Amino acid sequence: MQRTLYGTDVTLRPATLEDIPLLAEIRATPEVLARWRGGEDLAGEVARDLADPGTSTLTVEYRGRVVGAIQWYAENEPDYRHAGIDIFLHPEVHGHGLGTDAVRTLARHLITAHGFHRLVIDPAADNAAAIACYRKVGFRPVGILRRYERASDGSWHDGLLMDLLAEELTEDPPLG
Repeated sequence: MQRTLYGTDVTLRPATLEDIPLLAEIRATPEVLARWRGGEDLAGEVARDLADPGTSTLTVEYRGRVVGAIQWYAENEPDYRHAGIDIFLHPEVHGHGLGTDAVRTLARHLITAHGFHRLVIDPAADNAAAIACYRKVGFRPVGILRRYERASDGSWHDGLLMDLLAEELTEDPPLG
């Protein structure tokens, strides 16, 4: 059972069925939809994400309001064991450090509570804001995943594989 996690500014709690309409609404914003894509039934897609036994989805809350979701999955094959992270936030809160706080909070949990020594994340290669966010947490570029993901227009776009070793996790920035 997933538990609630507390960052500097965000709270990550297990997503529930009641969160589906709001998460679908956030996914439908042009900025998020451009990266996460989706069909006509975003609520159905969010519901499928929540029901996926291989993925844990948490809401990202800021000041008591759901502003996005963060997901993680595990590769449990002993010789390749690691966890992967994915996140989306409402465009209204972009640029305020909430993504960094959410990713750092989940990364710390995955390392300390689940014993992962390595985490991965794979933003679009042209998503400079996401890449900067992940670098602040300690993720480093590994390489370009060529023609990694298909866009809504059918064209292929590169991704950037980034990883973080447990000892590379950065601490929260000093207050003040």
